[in-house]
Amino acid sequence: MQRVFPTLRITAYEKSKLFYIDGLGFHIDWEHRFEPHLPVFMQITRDGMSLFLSQHSGDCHVGGAVYFFIDDVDQWHRSFLQHGVHPEKPLQNTSYGLREMCVVDPDGNRLRFGTNLKNGAPEI
Repeated sequence: MQRVFPTLRITAYEKSKLFYIDGLGFHIDWEHRFEPHLPVFMQITRDGMSLFLSQHSGDCHVGGAVYFFIDDVDQWHRSFLQHGVHPEKPLQNTSYGLREMCVVDPDGNRLRFGTNLKNGAPEI
């Protein structure tokens, strides 16, 4: 069970939904609004990793960052490209032993995805 849930600020629900759901392959677990016209607070998940996305200005600022340790960054990279999401740089092997990429959402939040080069996903 995941015990920490990062929260990223979003400003445009439809753009964010297209990016995270259609582009990155997350699914919506639930959404909450106090009234239909008010900001959304939602949870999204992919492969057992969840995030909160919030339109509430008091929750956090735009421009956050999250790091995902995944089993096969190359597979995720291919999936992103097939769905029109392009990392800001090509996949790269780092000096600290990870193969990684970074994508930026419509609000400037940075999502890094990395795979341990030595033995698969790092122990968390």
